[in-house]
Amino acid sequence: MYIVIIGAGNIGFFLAHKLIADKHQVCFIEKDEHRAEEIAQTTSIPVLQGDGTEPRILQEARIDKADSAVALTSFDEVNIISCQIAKEVFKVKRTIAKVNDPKNVKIFSSLGVDVPIDSTSILSRIVEEEASFTDFVNLLSIKKGKLSIVRLDLPEQSPAINRKIKDIKLPDDTVLVSILRQDEVIIPKGDTVLLLGDEVVAITNIERQKDLISTLLGKI
Repeated sequence: MYIVIIGAGNIGFFLAHKLIADKHQVCFIEKDEHRAEEIAQTTSIPVLQGDGTEPRILQEARIDKADSAVALTSFDEVNIISCQIAKEVFKVKRTIAKVNDPKNVKIFSSLGVDVPIDSTSILSRIVEEEASFTDFVNLLSIKKGKLSIVRLDLPEQSPAINRKIKDIKLPDDTVLVSILRQDEVIIPKGDTVLLLGDEVVAITNIERQKDLISTLLGKI
């Protein structure tokens, strides 16, 4: 697949590397000149410096050839407009956008964004589950894509404890998004070591949930 990512921040950066590892093609659109230059100099990922709400920039990114457009900027209006132009002008089949203000979730949906991702609501569900004894929580199901965003608390019997992520064979179609360790939020990398009590947030294919539980919690 070919995916255009609007916003080359940390989330976009790690998403792009995951997609490339899965043999997809990616192109960034990044408004900040210094960030775009940094991406261009340190990676081989194509990046266009410009405003993702401008049709000219989207056209240069060949968004008309894209299977999906993903808007991940810190501004809801930019994410909405980018997705609208991608879908209505360039006929992109699938649009995905980060929702920065939870009050705007319904607006995103009503304006045609296929998958609005409300990270605040996801984090609030983690907090609300803090008192729960459940070590696996399904935070969000994206049924169209058959994906789930889940939280797993690593117990003593976890076979993943004290192991580097790169040494753990995760199920196919699974990516670790973040690790909550006490008051710290960690973006996982290959050399990151999982510790007892870590709260791991992952995206996985719904059909792979049991495999993920087995891999990280040591039980089904």
